[in-house]
Amino acid sequence: MTYLKRLLPSFAALFFVAFFALATGTQAQETAKNTYTTEQVQAELMAHAPDGIEPGKTVWVGLHLTHQPEWHTYWKNSGDSGLATELSWTLPTGVLAGDIAWPLPVKIPIGTLANYGYDGSVLLPVPLTITPDFKPSVLNPELEVKLHASWLVCKLECVPQDGTFVLRLPVKGSTASNGAAFDAAFKAQPVALAQAASITIQGHTLNMSVAGLPANLQGKTLDLFPETPEVIETAAKWTQSWQGAVWTAAVPIAPHRASSPEVMPLVLAGQVGQERLGFVTQAKVSGEWPADATAVVSATNTAPILSGVNPLTSTQRNLPASLWVALLGALLGGMILNLMPCVFPVLAIKVVGFARQGANQRRQRIGGLAYSAGVVLSFVALGALMLALRSAGAQLGWGFQLQSPAVVAALAVLFTVIGLNLAGLFEFGQFVPNSVATLEAKNPSVDAFLSGILAVVIASPCTAPFMGASLGLALALPAEQALAIFATLGIGMALPYLAASWSPALARLLPRPGLWMNTFRHAMAFPMFATVIWLVWVLGQQSGIDGAAALLALLLSLALLIWALGLQGRSRVVMTTLSGVALAFLLGSIGHNVTKPLDNFGTTPSTALWQPWAPGKVEQLLATGAPVFVDFTAAWCVTCQYNKKTTLANAEVLADFAARKVMLLRADWTRRDPNITAALAQLGRNGVPVYVLYQAGHTPVVLSEILSAGEVHDALATL
Repeated sequence: MTYLKRLLPSFAALFFVAFFALATGTQAQETAKNTYTTEQVQAELMAHAPDGIEPGKTVWVGLHLTHQPEWHTYWKNSGDSGLATELSWTLPTGVLAGDIAWPLPVKIPIGTLANYGYDGSVLLPVPLTITPDFKPSVLNPELEVKLHASWLVCKLECVPQDGTFVLRLPVKGSTASNGAAFDAAFKAQPVALAQAASITIQGHTLNMSVAGLPANLQGKTLDLFPETPEVIETAAKWTQSWQGAVWTAAVPIAPHRASSPEVMPLVLAGQVGQERLGFVTQAKVSGEWPADATAVVSATNTAPILSGVNPLTSTQRNLPASLWVALLGALLGGMILNLMPCVFPVLAIKVVGFARQGANQRRQRIGGLAYSAGVVLSFVALGALMLALRSAGAQLGWGFQLQSPAVVAALAVLFTVIGLNLAGLFEFGQFVPNSVATLEAKNPSVDAFLSGILAVVIASPCTAPFMGASLGLALALPAEQALAIFATLGIGMALPYLAASWSPALARLLPRPGLWMNTFRHAMAFPMFATVIWLVWVLGQQSGIDGAAALLALLLSLALLIWALGLQGRSRVVMTTLSGVALAFLLGSIGHNVTKPLDNFGTTPSTALWQPWAPGKVEQLLATGAPVFVDFTAAWCVTCQYNKKTTLANAEVLADFAARKVMLLRADWTRRDPNITAALAQLGRNGVPVYVLYQAGHTPVVLSEILSAGEVHDALATL
């Protein structure tokens, strides 16, 4: 182990040099421009500052989209499908960007669906506020405006696109060449009404009443655009009438609405001669929203899968048969979870722990009970936290903690430290008082309990067979029954270890203590480091290459600090100080990149095979007659990545998809996405992977978590 300790600092130094050489040599130079043109749309960043730029004045900028015939982009509420255009600004200090001043949209029918958006050309203006903190350069007085925009452009098919734009505006001069476009956009803004509107819920209908509209609109047919998405049935027929100066309407509620708002902003538009007028008002909602409970049954599971069920109002509370099926599925799923790759590092730790106890049966039994307690309590705590957050309105599912870059980074730090310890670089007893260092020897059950907690933390990226339906049903049950399912998952996962610790026959099969343990311990450092590589890759999907690079640099600096703490004499003081300062400097200078979200996350360009999933896109494609296969996945889900590289990359499976003209969609849940969470809930799931085959007029078919080529072929054969 001595030669290993001598070599590790050299390896760290070489890695440090190689890392920064690679980062410097491969840094991409982002090219920004003023226009961006595709086959479907031309996008241009425009500005309007006729009086120059100075504190107290408002400068207008905006993205101008010119669509090809039959193509369109979307309003803030896209309707049955689509995504609103998103603008992310990079501005100098002292310049603040406001919200998009959305012009009046139009209703765009697509088969049996209806969207709200824009065709032809549209300008999305945004006000920039210039504060006294804005200090332009004396030599080159200008305002640099950078924009990263993402939009979804659709006809029958949809293409997600994005572009990076830059404008440099003179501070003293006039920028007014786009005045006509901005004037037209300002005229297309809805005007706020002085009087508030009202909405009364009657059954499955919203009865709207709007007063204060101008007299020249009275008696005319108006267009309605609710700003709150997924509340009304957008494409359904609805009625409207005038009661004197009051406009009224009866609008059907969506059968699978996404929310139950207390106040709904409404935009109304009407034609007066050649001019289209728009008005916006706030409507207070009174009455009780109808319950929504629709059952969807998976073709591969016998347990019912509840869609859109509120656990507090569900009529399915008394389901003893379903509950017992879910508990059995949870028990089997928890046991199979031990065979999933994400749990392997903890398996290695437990093997060493069992071997260390040798023939001491009492210690083995106590350790088994403590480990089981840690696993079960962690499952219950994680489930309780998820249920509590969901009841507070958060859209979460199994593995939700790994949707946070901060949690992923913390796990990478933890596994790096464990890996360095297993490799022999340091012992925990070096850095803690003797009373604490001897805690494990005096109380081995504490170590077993903590390893049970660790097992659950790293097992959460995996979903084993039988787990999906059980976890999905848990959200449709009362809290006590849901927690019973989570506890049973923990029992299933802990059961093999508990059996091995209490059964003499199984205990005799365990390895005996010996010199092999030291070698095995060092070897087990590599699965830990492999887990770190995977976690850094997951973080790269969430925070980009800058985030992954920052995490690697911090991990390297942390390893250097740990090594320095193991030195002796004066060199320990010097190296610990230098490495501690380096770690603090890196944490302050680049640490924010670890948790900084990608501006264009979820707008990955489509490929020839897989298109990105979006709300309503399945229904849109089904309306064209094409079957749809959706892969609900996440970068942190090991099972997802295994299926993606095997079954979903199988040439015969892809050929079968192509022969049957199946549209392939991929819903990436790496970062928290409430739309994907809601779609999973409609399928009775709250974790990934989930694979669904849709066919118009048929019940969606939910396939197994561990996907096989044969299962996919069998499902496709039913088309």
